[in-house]
Amino acid sequence: MGDMRLVVAGAAGRMGRVLVQIVQQTPGAMLSGALARADSPAIGQDAGVLAGCGEIGVKISADPLRAIADCDGVLDFTSPTSTMALATLAAQARVVHVIGTTGFLPAHLEGLAAAARHAVIVRSGNMSLGVNLLAALVEKAARTLGPEFDIEIVEMHHRAKVDAPSGTALLLGEAAARGRNIDLASHSLRARDGHTGPRQEGAIGFASLRGGGVIGEHRVYFAGAGERLELAHVAEDRSIFARGAVKAALWGRDRKSGLYVMADVLGLSEHS
Repeated sequence: MGDMRLVVAGAAGRMGRVLVQIVQQTPGAMLSGALARADSPAIGQDAGVLAGCGEIGVKISADPLRAIADCDGVLDFTSPTSTMALATLAAQARVVHVIGTTGFLPAHLEGLAAAARHAVIVRSGNMSLGVNLLAALVEKAARTLGPEFDIEIVEMHHRAKVDAPSGTALLLGEAAARGRNIDLASHSLRARDGHTGPRQEGAIGFASLRGGGVIGEHRVYFAGAGERLELAHVAEDRSIFARGAVKAALWGRDRKSGLYVMADVLGLSEHS
């Protein structure tokens, strides 16, 4: 089996350029395509030159159909709308689709579940090893400490991030909800303003901060009577997400179709 041919979607963006670099550095992987929006000034440029790793002979294109027809997998940190279009093409081509996009609506998730009947999809709000280990710890802590400990999740990202809470914060919230055996949607507290009254028992609170160039910081607080447990992760380099995404693509090659998460890739899920 030859190197896995990977397409980077959003190759002109900050994360896309890091993905191009990591694909080039990873044994067993090669860049076969690079995609950007049709109105991007990067169209036609060499993806390697734009990413700062030298000319590699792969031009940035706005034609996902052609790129996906000639690949084994897609690395996708774009937008929900773009991801849904790519999911349809990836399912038709039966290639691995690694999704780091966040901000999905329930209808989007239903569409991804349908696409996963025909292709391998690995979707995660965060591809790093550290965050997924953190999620496992959060789930265990929530189960062990019980409802008398209030759970608050605080995240901070750069000023350009458009969705809140972050995908990672929601991943951690889902982990806490699993530990408590509750549904996150019905126990999620997203905003506080004005006279809110006392804290709702059993709620999982979220707070989102935005500013500067922060890559990603997440803290989960378990606040009880007389004591508080804090679990945290700080991302210092975007390459941790890119390395995880490439690892997920290689892992997904020749797997049977289905919807997977990063915990499956890292062997952290119960059924791994």
